[in-house]
Amino acid sequence: MKRKMLTTLVLSTALMLAVVGCGAKEEKAGSASPSAAASESPASESPAAKTYSIAISQIAPHPSLDATKEGFLAALKDAGIIEGENLKIDDNNAQGEQSNNLAIAQKIASGKHDLALGIATPSALSLADNVKDYPVLFAAVTDPLDAQIVSNMDKPGGNVSGASDTNPAAITQLMDFIAENFSNVKTVGVVINEGEPNAVIMTKQAEEALAAHNIKLVKAAVTNTSEVQQAAQSLVGRADAIYITLDNTVVSAVDAILKVAADNKLPFFSSDRDTVEAGAFATVGFKYYDHGYQVGQMAVEILKNGQNPGDMKVTVPEKLDFILNLKAAEALGITVTDAMKDKVKDKENNIIQ
Repeated sequence: MKRKMLTTLVLSTALMLAVVGCGAKEEKAGSASPSAAASESPASESPAAKTYSIAISQIAPHPSLDATKEGFLAALKDAGIIEGENLKIDDNNAQGEQSNNLAIAQKIASGKHDLALGIATPSALSLADNVKDYPVLFAAVTDPLDAQIVSNMDKPGGNVSGASDTNPAAITQLMDFIAENFSNVKTVGVVINEGEPNAVIMTKQAEEALAAHNIKLVKAAVTNTSEVQQAAQSLVGRADAIYITLDNTVVSAVDAILKVAADNKLPFFSSDRDTVEAGAFATVGFKYYDHGYQVGQMAVEILKNGQNPGDMKVTVPEKLDFILNLKAAEALGITVTDAMKDKVKDKENNIIQ
Protein backbone atom coordinates (compact mmCIF):
# COMPACT_ATOMS: atom_id res chain seq x y z
CA MET A 1 0.00 0.00 0.00
CA LYS A 2 2.80 2.33 0.91
CA ARG A 3 4.58 1.47 -2.31
CA LYS A 4 1.42 2.23 -4.31
CA MET A 5 0.99 5.62 -2.59
CA LEU A 6 4.62 6.47 -3.20
CA THR A 7 4.30 5.57 -6.84
CA THR A 8 1.20 7.74 -7.16
CA LEU A 9 2.96 10.69 -5.52
CA VAL A 10 5.95 10.41 -7.85
CA LEU A 11 3.71 10.26 -10.91
CA SER A 12 1.71 13.31 -9.74
CA THR A 13 4.85 15.35 -9.15
CA ALA A 14 6.26 14.41 -12.54
CA LEU A 15 2.99 15.42 -14.19
CA MET A 16 3.00 18.84 -12.45
CA LEU A 17 6.59 19.46 -13.49
CA ALA A 18 5.74 18.54 -17.05
CA VAL A 19 2.81 20.99 -17.07
CA VAL A 20 4.96 23.80 -15.64
CA GLY A 21 7.74 23.04 -18.07
CA CYS A 22 5.31 23.01 -20.95
CA GLY A 23 3.92 26.39 -19.88
CA ALA A 24 7.38 27.83 -19.66
CA LYS A 25 8.23 26.56 -23.11
CA GLU A 26 5.02 28.02 -24.53
CA GLU A 27 5.77 31.37 -22.92
CA LYS A 28 9.30 31.36 -24.29
CA ALA A 29 8.26 30.21 -27.71
CA GLY A 30 5.10 32.27 -27.89
CA SER A 31 4.19 35.70 -26.51
CA ALA A 32 6.78 37.27 -24.23
CA SER A 33 6.14 38.46 -20.72
CA PRO A 34 4.84 42.05 -20.35
CA SER A 35 8.25 43.38 -19.33
CA ALA A 36 9.95 41.63 -22.20
CA ALA A 37 7.32 42.81 -24.65
CA ALA A 38 7.81 46.39 -23.52
CA SER A 39 11.54 46.17 -24.00
CA GLU A 40 11.33 44.48 -27.37
CA SER A 41 8.56 46.58 -28.95
CA PRO A 42 9.50 49.82 -30.77
CA ALA A 43 9.54 52.87 -28.48
CA SER A 44 6.41 54.94 -28.89
CA GLU A 45 7.16 58.33 -30.39
CA SER A 46 6.70 61.33 -28.07
CA PRO A 47 4.53 64.16 -29.35
CA ALA A 48 6.47 66.61 -31.52
CA ALA A 49 7.62 69.68 -29.62
CA LYS A 50 5.77 72.87 -30.48
CA THR A 51 7.58 75.10 -32.95
CA TYR A 52 6.82 78.75 -33.64
CA SER A 53 7.14 81.19 -36.53
CA ILE A 54 7.37 84.94 -35.91
CA ALA A 55 7.67 87.65 -38.56
CA ILE A 56 9.34 90.95 -37.68
CA SER A 57 9.04 94.21 -39.60
CA GLN A 58 11.39 97.03 -38.55
CA ILE A 59 11.27 100.41 -40.28
CA ALA A 60 14.99 101.20 -40.17
CA PRO A 61 18.25 100.14 -38.55
CA HIS A 62 19.24 102.25 -35.55
CA PRO A 63 20.30 101.50 -31.97
CA SER A 64 16.96 101.96 -30.19
CA LEU A 65 15.01 99.80 -32.61
CA ASP A 66 17.75 97.18 -32.74
CA ALA A 67 17.78 97.05 -28.93
CA THR A 68 14.00 96.65 -28.94
CA LYS A 69 14.26 93.57 -31.14
CA GLU A 70 17.09 92.18 -29.03
CA GLY A 71 15.02 92.51 -25.86
CA PHE A 72 11.98 90.95 -27.55
CA LEU A 73 13.93 87.86 -28.58
CA ALA A 74 15.56 87.62 -25.13
CA ALA A 75 12.15 87.42 -23.45
CA LEU A 76 11.14 84.61 -25.78
CA LYS A 77 14.39 82.78 -25.12
CA ASP A 78 13.92 83.05 -21.36
CA ALA A 79 10.53 81.39 -21.84
CA GLY A 80 12.04 78.52 -23.83
CA ILE A 81 11.17 79.86 -27.29
CA ILE A 82 14.60 79.93 -28.90
CA GLU A 83 15.57 80.97 -32.41
CA GLY A 84 17.20 78.10 -34.26
CA GLU A 85 15.67 75.48 -31.97
CA ASN A 86 11.90 75.85 -31.81
CA LEU A 87 11.54 79.33 -33.28
CA LYS A 88 11.87 80.53 -36.85
CA ILE A 89 12.23 84.30 -37.41
CA ASP A 90 11.29 86.05 -40.63
CA ASP A 91 13.31 89.22 -40.03
CA ASN A 92 12.65 92.24 -42.27
CA ASN A 93 14.02 95.80 -42.33
CA ALA A 94 12.54 98.49 -44.58
CA GLN A 95 15.74 100.59 -44.50
CA GLY A 96 13.61 103.68 -43.93
CA GLU A 97 11.66 103.31 -47.20
CA GLN A 98 7.87 103.33 -47.01
CA SER A 99 7.55 101.35 -50.24
CA ASN A 100 9.68 98.61 -48.69
CA ASN A 101 7.64 98.80 -45.51
CA LEU A 102 4.35 98.17 -47.32
CA ALA A 103 5.81 95.32 -49.37
CA ILE A 104 7.14 93.68 -46.20
CA ALA A 105 3.75 93.91 -44.49
CA GLN A 106 1.99 92.38 -47.49
CA LYS A 107 4.53 89.56 -47.64
CA ILE A 108 4.13 88.84 -43.92
CA ALA A 109 0.33 88.88 -44.24
CA SER A 110 0.47 86.22 -46.94
CA GLY A 111 2.72 83.96 -44.88
CA LYS A 112 1.89 81.41 -42.21
CA HIS A 113 3.13 82.76 -38.87
CA ASP A 114 2.08 82.46 -35.26
CA LEU A 115 2.69 86.15 -34.58
CA ALA A 116 4.00 89.33 -36.22
CA LEU A 117 5.93 92.16 -34.57
CA GLY A 118 6.08 95.72 -35.91
CA ILE A 119 8.94 97.85 -34.61
CA ALA A 120 8.25 101.62 -34.94
CA THR A 121 5.04 103.34 -35.98
CA PRO A 122 5.18 102.89 -39.79
CA SER A 123 5.92 99.18 -39.55
CA ALA A 124 3.32 98.59 -36.85
CA LEU A 125 0.65 100.45 -38.81
CA SER A 126 1.33 98.51 -42.01
CA LEU A 127 1.13 95.20 -40.17
CA ALA A 128 -2.08 96.20 -38.38
CA ASP A 129 -3.63 97.17 -41.73
CA ASN A 130 -2.57 94.01 -43.56
CA VAL A 131 -2.34 91.13 -41.07
CA LYS A 132 -5.79 89.96 -40.01
CA ASP A 133 -5.45 86.20 -39.50
CA TYR A 134 -3.06 86.00 -36.54
CA PRO A 135 -1.77 88.15 -33.65
CA VAL A 136 0.17 91.39 -34.21
CA LEU A 137 2.26 93.12 -31.54
CA PHE A 138 3.99 96.49 -31.80
CA ALA A 139 6.89 98.20 -30.07
CA ALA A 140 8.61 101.60 -30.29
CA VAL A 141 5.36 103.29 -31.27
CA THR A 142 4.88 106.84 -30.04
CA ASP A 143 1.10 107.21 -30.09
CA PRO A 144 -0.85 104.06 -31.08
CA LEU A 145 -4.16 105.95 -30.85
CA ASP A 146 -3.19 108.86 -33.07
CA ALA A 147 -1.58 106.51 -35.57
CA GLN A 148 -4.86 104.50 -35.56
CA ILE A 149 -3.07 101.25 -34.80
CA VAL A 150 -5.52 100.65 -31.94
CA SER A 151 -8.67 102.46 -30.88
CA ASN A 152 -8.40 101.79 -27.17
CA MET A 153 -5.28 101.51 -25.02
CA ASP A 154 -6.86 99.45 -22.23
CA LYS A 155 -8.72 96.95 -24.43
CA PRO A 156 -7.50 97.27 -28.02
CA GLY A 157 -9.81 94.63 -29.49
CA GLY A 158 -9.10 92.74 -32.70
CA ASN A 159 -5.72 91.05 -33.12
CA VAL A 160 -3.37 93.91 -32.23
CA SER A 161 -1.68 95.15 -29.04
CA GLY A 162 1.78 96.15 -27.86
CA ALA A 163 3.74 98.84 -26.05
CA SER A 164 4.16 102.54 -26.67
CA ASP A 165 7.65 103.92 -26.09
CA THR A 166 6.46 107.38 -25.12
CA ASN A 167 5.15 108.82 -21.93
CA PRO A 168 4.24 112.48 -22.56
CA ALA A 169 5.60 113.28 -19.10
CA ALA A 170 9.10 112.46 -20.36
CA ILE A 171 9.03 115.25 -22.95
CA THR A 172 7.70 117.80 -20.48
CA GLN A 173 10.32 116.85 -17.90
CA LEU A 174 13.14 117.21 -20.45
CA MET A 175 11.93 120.60 -21.67
CA ASP A 176 11.61 121.77 -18.05
CA PHE A 177 15.17 120.57 -17.47
CA ILE A 178 16.41 122.67 -20.38
CA ALA A 179 14.60 125.75 -19.10
CA GLU A 180 15.83 125.31 -15.52
CA ASN A 181 19.47 124.59 -16.30
CA PHE A 182 20.26 126.45 -19.53
CA SER A 183 19.29 130.06 -18.98
CA ASN A 184 20.97 131.12 -22.24
CA VAL A 185 18.72 128.85 -24.33
CA LYS A 186 15.95 130.94 -25.84
CA THR A 187 15.36 128.83 -28.93
CA VAL A 188 15.47 125.05 -29.39
CA GLY A 189 15.95 123.63 -32.88
CA VAL A 190 14.37 120.31 -33.97
CA VAL A 191 15.43 118.28 -36.98
CA ILE A 192 12.23 116.57 -38.09
CA ASN A 193 10.71 114.43 -40.79
CA GLU A 194 7.14 115.69 -40.72
CA GLY A 195 6.09 112.62 -42.68
CA GLU A 196 6.46 110.61 -39.46
CA PRO A 197 3.37 111.09 -37.25
CA ASN A 198 5.31 110.15 -34.12
CA ALA A 199 7.82 112.95 -34.74
CA VAL A 200 5.06 115.49 -35.31
CA ILE A 201 3.26 114.54 -32.08
CA MET A 202 6.39 114.68 -29.95
CA THR A 203 7.55 117.96 -31.48
CA LYS A 204 4.19 119.52 -30.69
CA GLN A 205 4.43 118.34 -27.08
CA ALA A 206 7.93 119.76 -26.81
CA GLU A 207 6.83 123.08 -28.33
CA GLU A 208 3.99 123.42 -25.83
CA ALA A 209 6.26 122.56 -22.89
CA LEU A 210 8.91 125.07 -24.01
CA ALA A 211 6.31 127.78 -24.56
CA ALA A 212 5.46 127.60 -20.86
CA HIS A 213 9.02 128.88 -20.29
CA ASN A 214 8.92 131.45 -23.12
CA ILE A 215 11.33 129.36 -25.18
CA LYS A 216 10.69 129.08 -28.91
CA LEU A 217 11.00 125.97 -31.04
CA VAL A 218 12.21 126.10 -34.64
CA LYS A 219 12.10 123.25 -37.13
CA ALA A 220 14.57 122.04 -39.72
CA ALA A 221 12.62 119.70 -41.99
CA VAL A 222 13.97 116.63 -43.78
CA THR A 223 12.43 113.93 -45.94
CA ASN A 224 15.27 111.38 -45.82
CA THR A 225 18.47 110.64 -43.96
CA SER A 226 20.71 112.30 -46.56
CA GLU A 227 19.21 115.68 -45.64
CA VAL A 228 19.83 115.44 -41.90
CA GLN A 229 23.32 116.95 -41.84
CA GLN A 230 22.29 119.99 -43.86
CA ALA A 231 19.20 120.47 -41.70
CA ALA A 232 21.31 120.37 -38.54
CA GLN A 233 23.73 122.90 -39.96
CA SER A 234 20.81 125.18 -40.81
CA LEU A 235 20.05 125.43 -37.09
CA VAL A 236 23.46 126.95 -36.29
CA GLY A 237 22.80 130.61 -35.53
CA ARG A 238 19.04 130.03 -35.35
CA ALA A 239 18.91 127.81 -32.26
CA ASP A 240 20.69 127.76 -28.91
CA ALA A 241 20.23 124.00 -28.50
CA ILE A 242 19.12 121.00 -30.54
CA TYR A 243 16.49 118.39 -29.70
CA ILE A 244 15.36 115.33 -31.63
CA THR A 245 12.32 113.10 -31.12
CA LEU A 246 11.91 109.39 -31.77
CA ASP A 247 12.08 110.27 -35.45
CA ASN A 248 13.29 107.19 -37.34
CA THR A 249 14.63 109.17 -40.30
CA VAL A 250 16.56 111.54 -38.06
CA VAL A 251 17.87 109.01 -35.53
CA SER A 252 19.19 106.88 -38.38
CA ALA A 253 21.55 109.74 -39.27
CA VAL A 254 22.17 111.05 -35.76
CA ASP A 255 25.97 111.01 -36.16
CA ALA A 256 25.65 114.00 -38.48
CA ILE A 257 23.79 115.97 -35.81
CA LEU A 258 26.28 114.95 -33.13
CA LYS A 259 29.10 116.38 -35.23
CA VAL A 260 27.31 119.67 -35.90
CA ALA A 261 26.43 120.03 -32.22
CA ALA A 262 29.99 119.31 -31.07
CA ASP A 263 31.59 121.57 -33.69
CA ASN A 264 29.37 124.47 -32.65
CA LYS A 265 29.10 123.71 -28.91
CA LEU A 266 25.33 123.40 -29.05
CA PRO A 267 23.68 121.46 -26.20
CA PHE A 268 22.06 118.40 -27.78
CA PHE A 269 19.06 116.61 -26.22
CA SER A 270 17.27 113.50 -27.44
CA SER A 271 14.25 111.35 -26.68
CA ASP A 272 16.07 108.04 -26.35
CA ARG A 273 18.84 106.63 -24.22
CA ASP A 274 20.77 105.17 -27.15
CA THR A 275 21.34 108.61 -28.68
CA VAL A 276 22.59 109.88 -25.32
CA GLU A 277 24.98 106.95 -25.15
CA ALA A 278 26.11 107.87 -28.67
CA GLY A 279 26.90 111.47 -27.70
CA ALA A 280 23.83 113.58 -26.93
CA PHE A 281 23.84 115.15 -23.46
CA ALA A 282 20.53 114.25 -21.85
CA THR A 283 17.15 112.60 -22.11
CA VAL A 284 14.34 111.36 -19.90
CA GLY A 285 13.83 107.75 -20.78
CA PHE A 286 14.53 104.07 -20.33
CA LYS A 287 16.37 101.20 -21.99
CA TYR A 288 14.86 100.05 -25.26
CA TYR A 289 16.10 96.54 -24.53
CA ASP A 290 13.74 96.53 -21.52
CA HIS A 291 10.94 97.92 -23.69
CA GLY A 292 11.40 95.10 -26.20
CA TYR A 293 11.60 92.54 -23.40
CA GLN A 294 8.22 93.71 -22.13
CA VAL A 295 6.67 93.13 -25.56
CA GLY A 296 8.40 89.76 -25.73
CA GLN A 297 6.66 88.77 -22.51
CA MET A 298 3.34 89.69 -24.15
CA ALA A 299 4.28 87.41 -27.06
CA VAL A 300 4.93 84.54 -24.64
CA GLU A 301 1.47 84.99 -23.14
CA ILE A 302 -0.05 84.79 -26.62
CA LEU A 303 2.02 81.87 -27.90
CA LYS A 304 2.10 79.68 -24.79
CA ASN A 305 -1.01 80.65 -22.86
CA GLY A 306 -3.42 81.52 -25.67
CA GLN A 307 -3.93 85.14 -24.66
CA ASN A 308 -5.93 87.26 -27.08
CA PRO A 309 -3.93 90.40 -27.98
CA GLY A 310 -7.17 92.35 -28.23
CA ASP A 311 -7.62 91.83 -24.48
CA MET A 312 -4.08 92.90 -23.58
CA LYS A 313 -3.56 96.47 -22.39
CA VAL A 314 -1.19 98.67 -24.40
CA THR A 315 1.58 99.69 -22.00
CA VAL A 316 3.64 102.87 -21.71
CA PRO A 317 6.98 103.45 -19.93
CA GLU A 318 6.45 104.08 -16.24
CA LYS A 319 9.94 104.03 -14.70
CA LEU A 320 11.30 107.21 -16.24
CA ASP A 321 14.62 108.71 -15.25
CA PHE A 322 17.01 111.41 -16.40
CA ILE A 323 20.00 110.06 -18.30
CA LEU A 324 23.11 112.26 -18.58
CA ASN A 325 26.30 111.72 -20.59
CA LEU A 326 29.15 113.56 -18.84
CA LYS A 327 31.67 112.84 -21.59
CA ALA A 328 29.26 114.24 -24.16
CA ALA A 329 28.77 117.32 -21.99
CA GLU A 330 32.46 118.09 -22.26
CA ALA A 331 32.40 117.73 -26.05
CA LEU A 332 29.33 119.98 -26.28
CA GLY A 333 30.75 122.66 -23.99
CA ILE A 334 28.29 122.00 -21.16
CA THR A 335 29.23 122.52 -17.52
CA VAL A 336 27.43 119.82 -15.56
CA THR A 337 26.17 121.08 -12.20
CA ASP A 338 25.15 119.20 -9.07
CA ALA A 339 21.58 120.35 -9.72
CA MET A 340 21.64 118.51 -13.04
CA LYS A 341 23.03 115.33 -11.48
CA ASP A 342 20.47 115.49 -8.69
CA LYS A 343 17.72 114.98 -11.29
CA VAL A 344 19.01 111.46 -11.89
CA LYS A 345 17.46 108.85 -9.60
CA ASP A 346 19.62 105.89 -10.59
CA LYS A 347 23.00 107.59 -10.71
CA GLU A 348 24.94 104.35 -11.04
CA ASN A 349 23.27 103.39 -14.32
CA ASN A 350 22.00 106.68 -15.71
CA ILE A 351 24.98 108.98 -15.33
CA ILE A 352 27.21 107.94 -18.19
CA GLN A 353 30.86 108.79 -17.57
